[in-house]
Amino acid sequence: MTSATTWLDLPADHPFGVHNLPYGVFSTTGSGPRVGVRIGDHVLDAGACAERAGMESGEVWRHVDLNPFLGEGRTAWGAARAWLLEVLTNERLRDSVEPHLVPLEDVRMHLPVTVADYVDFYASEHHASNVGKLFRPDSPALPANWKHLPIGYHGRAGTVVVSGTDVVRPTGQRKAPADAAPSFGPSTRLDIEAELGFVVGGATDLGTRVGVDDADAHLFGVVLLNDWSARDIQAWEYVPLGPFLGKSFATSISPWVVTMDALAAARIPLPGQDPEPLPYLRGGHAAYGLDIHLEVALDDTVIARPEGRDLYWSPAQMLAHLTVNGASLRDGDLFASGTISGAEKGTRGSLLELSWNGTEPIELGDGTTRGFLEDGDSVTISAWAAGHGGSRIGLGEVSGTIAPAR
Repeated sequence: MTSATTWLDLPADHPFGVHNLPYGVFSTTGSGPRVGVRIGDHVLDAGACAERAGMESGEVWRHVDLNPFLGEGRTAWGAARAWLLEVLTNERLRDSVEPHLVPLEDVRMHLPVTVADYVDFYASEHHASNVGKLFRPDSPALPANWKHLPIGYHGRAGTVVVSGTDVVRPTGQRKAPADAAPSFGPSTRLDIEAELGFVVGGATDLGTRVGVDDADAHLFGVVLLNDWSARDIQAWEYVPLGPFLGKSFATSISPWVVTMDALAAARIPLPGQDPEPLPYLRGGHAAYGLDIHLEVALDDTVIARPEGRDLYWSPAQMLAHLTVNGASLRDGDLFASGTISGAEKGTRGSLLELSWNGTEPIELGDGTTRGFLEDGDSVTISAWAAGHGGSRIGLGEVSGTIAPAR
């Protein structure tokens, strides 16, 4: 916990004050990508600042991604945060730091990590129940295994893109229940999924596993994530092996990785898990939820406000389950929570649920309606959490605009 104030002229409630200090990768005109830390409406060129201060370990911040820094592990992450707090709050160090602050409007943001592996979970009970009712109306809404383990699927790491990247409408096979045969063409039921993504560091050996109470040593930080989904392609392909082409065309993430340390005050107890999970999914302090408040806007209309507290499974439990079979972790692994939805309609994190599979179109501010996304639509997911001492922790935003199929 810190009550420090910065020598920068920032409002006390700025979402990117010294209580936050998220990491990203940026470039400027004439200079290539390197690691930066957001403070207010500036980006601190972390590597250049560290070099001037004689901090040799800051060399990891001169890379084109966060992966080398992620590999340094929890102790190094904590030391780096302490150093950043010192240089940004100690007036005597101002002259050595200020030349390395770049106005936000002068930078271009890049993917913060080179994604090693990508896994998407299904950790919201309300979302899983809604999807079950829509896709499997003659079966129980929740699969029999859902409350016993965090269900997930392996996505495509190479199609994770940074916020602001256009998303090309995917093409594939579709077959509605009433159709005699499948057809081929652009998806007509293109959707969003408002999620949290967790960035992992501290590689492990193949054949080992990470316990729930050891997960914090590998959980570096959080990004906002939109797992774009072609529901018509998904519905036809997902039996028996789950999502494939309906998901793999694009996943967007926010450019700033907000550290787990910055989100310490947002930790909350999990909702009651019944039945009690097996021992490898039970832990003490590590099985926590995150009280993160999300907002989803389609063009200029806010259509949903999902709440992170509604997730059934903890990120620590997801990571423990991901590795329980001996699957190794790599620096830059990314796993997502799955769509975050609550009990109320206004907290549902996908159009599939908000429009009830297109049967109840939602109305936008300009008077038009949507069941699913049209070409030219822009979606922005933003979020914040409470920080220490009444501060506000901003997670920024992840956005994307739908481009026509090619």
